Amino acid sequence: MSQKFTKLQNKNDESTAYGKWFATAVYDQHFIETEDLANYIQQQATVKKSDIKAVLDELGGAMKHYFELGQKVRLDGIGIFKVGFSSIGTTEKDDCGAQNITTRRVLFQPETERIVVGQHTNSQGKIVQKYVVAKTLVKDVIFEETYDTSLLPESSNSNGGTTGGGTNTGGNTGGGTNTGGDGDDTGEND
Repeated sequence: MSQKFTKLQNKNDESTAYGKWFATAVYDQHFIETEDLANYIQQQATVKKSDIKAVLDELGGAMKHYFELGQKVRLDGIGIFKVGFSSIGTTEKDDCGAQNITTRRVLFQPETERIVVGQHTNSQGKIVQKYVVAKTLVKDVIFEETYDTSLLPESSNSNGGTTGGGTNTGGNTGGGTNTGGDGDDTGEND
């Protein structure tokens, strides 16, 4: 299996990437539900599906409990979840408070690992390793172009960029600046 993508052209004439083509992820319109996860995990482990489903059903409540206590939640092999929010700015320090918080969301930081991809000797004769940081959950994902019209980009705007989680200026460039969504954006307090 592979993550499917399609090619979309950036049609935002104000973008420096105007006219360029970008690979854009497409998804099956079917969601993988708790039941599906429980079935899969049951095949991989020695735990019954009913027990797995009960644990998965309780996970959301447990995470909410710790978020309410101001904690971050780390799931081994997955990553870290924490509360993020935006607030309205005030001119006076005393006017700034919980009443100024406008949006709340869960921020996710995937687990990463360093992978050595080579080495070289520097000018002092020391061996220096070259490495990349890989996100554990997606490091082995294979990508494949699709022409299946039942698979659609999660969300597209009229400028040709993707908007799943924020507006990506100039399309999805793989290293571009995300101007909204899931990161530590300006005005965010995490």
